[in-house]
Amino acid sequence: MNPHSPVRQVLVIGAGAIGTSTALQLARSGAAVTLVTETIGSAGASGRSLSWLNSAGPRSDDYHRLRMAGIERYRSLATRLGSPSFLHFDGGLTWAGPGESFADRHRHELDIGYESLWVSPAEAARWAPGVDAAAVAEEGAIFNPGEGWVDLPMLADELLTELVEAGATVRTGIGRATVRVDDGRATGATTESGETFDADAVVLATGPWVPRDLADLGVVLPELTPVSLLVTSKPVESPLKAVLNTPRVAVRPTPNGSLVFDAAWSEEEVVVRENGSYSVADSTIAGLVAEARAVLAGRPELTVERYGVGPKPIPGDGEPVVGPVEEVPGLFTVFTHSGATLALILGELVAREVLTGEESPLLRSFRPGRFAPASR
Repeated sequence: MNPHSPVRQVLVIGAGAIGTSTALQLARSGAAVTLVTETIGSAGASGRSLSWLNSAGPRSDDYHRLRMAGIERYRSLATRLGSPSFLHFDGGLTWAGPGESFADRHRHELDIGYESLWVSPAEAARWAPGVDAAAVAEEGAIFNPGEGWVDLPMLADELLTELVEAGATVRTGIGRATVRVDDGRATGATTESGETFDADAVVLATGPWVPRDLADLGVVLPELTPVSLLVTSKPVESPLKAVLNTPRVAVRPTPNGSLVFDAAWSEEEVVVRENGSYSVADSTIAGLVAEARAVLAGRPELTVERYGVGPKPIPGDGEPVVGPVEEVPGLFTVFTHSGATLALILGELVAREVLTGEESPLLRSFRPGRFAPASR
């Protein structure tokens, strides 16, 4: 830790992958860290994420650079842990829907140096065993060999174990914690039961609830947060190792032999009740199962084990919102889509900024203050 920094004690609110990663990096740097969460770790967006590690398709140069750094951190983690079961790099396969083409996307990926192979349907089945070649678009598909997937709850558990060993305090099931502000500065948090936590700096990493939590402080953060729905099957015999992103469903394997899958159309069918709870029709789940089976070789029987539903964090302009909150000194926040790809790198960069006060060039484009004053 920077000996000249006034920050010695840091409170991290939110124990998903990003919050836990940030807390661990802070503790490794010598800070006194307390990590708190409303219920249990990974109970929010981290527990219902497809967790595809990638930087595929067009995006801003800064966002691509950050995502590639994120993927590299996972490769370092895999080396350090000896290829853990919750982290795999077996590539990603995607193809366009009817009336569309991914030829331009492929050219873009080649132009920026992102490993991208254009493959025929038959070749796709060889590069990604377990996919049904007959389901692949006639024009072909893109196979990205450098992509992978991570089981975020298992990752968070691994990081949490290290965090406790590093001497941090971890509190779960405390209910909602709101940032406490004294004399205009963040000084900790208070729970609904009245319990207080003191800190020199606070990191708000509550996933889709970040805009709500900032709104309590008078800070407006534009968002496009939708509902997410992730279905998990019981273990199934399938050689699938790659992540599939197809027009009607995305599928990836899990460490125990199950498959997880989601789709944009299924999320739109989720009903949000007046009390904020969710209703998912049996027909929606059955439709997802059918779409998943349709892209898998042999069309294996898929039995649903469970599903998770809830909000998925997406900032108003689609890019990460990371760093100090100008309106509240001492408060830092992380609000982003692609939380799986970015979890490790954001934890590292945010921790460094909190403790040193030095701006990370990788985060310069993603500040909360970038939105127009009218929208804030």
